[in-house]
Amino acid sequence: MYLEANDTEDTRIRIAKSAGSVSIAVFASRILGLVREQVFAGLFGAGFFVDAFVVAFRIPNLLRDLFAEGALSSAFVTVFTDYDNKRGRQEAFRLANNLIVALALILGIIIILGIGFSQNIINLMAPDFAKITGKMALTRKMTNIMFPFLFLISLAAVVMGILNTTGRFFIPSIASAFFNLGSIVGGVSLYFIMPHFGQPPIMGMAIGILIGGMLQLVIQIPSLSKIGFRWIPHLDFRDEGLRRIMILMVPAAIGLSATQINIFINTYFAASCAQGSVSWLNYAFRLMYLPIGLFGVAISIAALPVISKHASNNDMKNLKSTYTSSLVLAFMLTIPASFGLAFLSKPIIRLIFEHGQFTSYDTARTAEALAYYAIGLFAYSSVKITVPVFYALRDTKYPIIGSFMAVALNMLIILLTIDYFQHKAIALSTSITMIVNFLFLAFVLYKKLEGYNIEYLIMSVAKITGASVIMGVFSVYVNGQMTPIFGQGIMGELFNLIITIFFAILMYLILLYIFRLKECISLIKGLLRKSAFRF
Repeated sequence: MYLEANDTEDTRIRIAKSAGSVSIAVFASRILGLVREQVFAGLFGAGFFVDAFVVAFRIPNLLRDLFAEGALSSAFVTVFTDYDNKRGRQEAFRLANNLIVALALILGIIIILGIGFSQNIINLMAPDFAKITGKMALTRKMTNIMFPFLFLISLAAVVMGILNTTGRFFIPSIASAFFNLGSIVGGVSLYFIMPHFGQPPIMGMAIGILIGGMLQLVIQIPSLSKIGFRWIPHLDFRDEGLRRIMILMVPAAIGLSATQINIFINTYFAASCAQGSVSWLNYAFRLMYLPIGLFGVAISIAALPVISKHASNNDMKNLKSTYTSSLVLAFMLTIPASFGLAFLSKPIIRLIFEHGQFTSYDTARTAEALAYYAIGLFAYSSVKITVPVFYALRDTKYPIIGSFMAVALNMLIILLTIDYFQHKAIALSTSITMIVNFLFLAFVLYKKLEGYNIEYLIMSVAKITGASVIMGVFSVYVNGQMTPIFGQGIMGELFNLIITIFFAILMYLILLYIFRLKECISLIKGLLRKSAFRF
């Protein structure tokens, strides 16, 4: 990877190690997330109940992206890092306490309003649900149950920001695994209990979401105590740090609201397609979110405190090097993942979901959506790395512009393709808009930073893409050769997929070596060798 100085080398390795810790934790979370989706697929298939649940959960989830992993997280980490760097740890902790109380008041009001107007929101998001008896009422009931999840996950995001800034990455990242664990165990337990109270079993899964959210928050509390944080509630809306967070959040929230508008639009059109379309898209996106979380989110979480510190010190040279290194690492991991998901979509979905109520027809439709989603995987992860750089530089207007450009483009593409492609049009549009958004932001950032090593990025993408195409074709060949050997059973398909993925990764690494992308290989070796398990 391109290096400008020895301290850049150290920074790159530190980010890689931190990202490795996050990736390990995120991997556990995403695996449990897939188990949760398997449970849904097995118990409910794809249709009435899952469609209703997905829309119900999507409503508080839209706000979650604004108040948790989105605007709040980026704004808080930026200001908290600056306080910790310039004013000391105790002042930073005082800021965090002030934010927690302010957040509790604001979110309390939002939750009350959300529950009160849930019927209106559902009517806007999925009006066609009213055409199917009971679907609208079920969606509203589950929305009201899951709305308080917003409060729990937002507090968990603040705690995560504190721990990340102080160098703790593993526990905050694996906390989401406890969310999935709580939602699985609690949801499945209540699945069997709900009918005794005259409620459909899917209601148990809705309550399980709250159980999971509580676990995600509580599991981080011991680590928070170890770094010396004490909750001393106080509220001062005039506090400079709190106002800086709010100022950063407002434009960031506006920018992210464009993303939520896209999700809203996508849900609206999906609900108007064949019954099951919402479910197929949801299952496909969950599979795509595995590499996004493992690579894009992990690298972003690890790089943000470093980038924020460089921005606070006005060290543009190291900021540019850190950004370039993070992007190359993301490309190296997400581009082959895109080809892997596209080429192996059917066997992956068949193995994971095709059980119980989930049919071979559902597999085919979900695989179609996954293949189209995979096109934009690299851009989705890269945007998660690029947008926080703008936040660290206190410039949020361009992410806003890019987001609203994406809304307009998304609407245009769907309108032009929905009649022919149906639910696939939504996945395709999501990928195209994300690619355009990333290219726009990367270009603006290049101008804003007065250049970064674009030549190395282009060269790396060319080599990585070439290796990924060959790897994808090779994986299809291996999968075809292994099918007669292992057969069509679950265990046979599992062994087939494991062997295929193993040889595909091996082929990819060999190609990277042949293409002389030694820096990326060295980075992974360093990540594995230099104590990736030191959390």
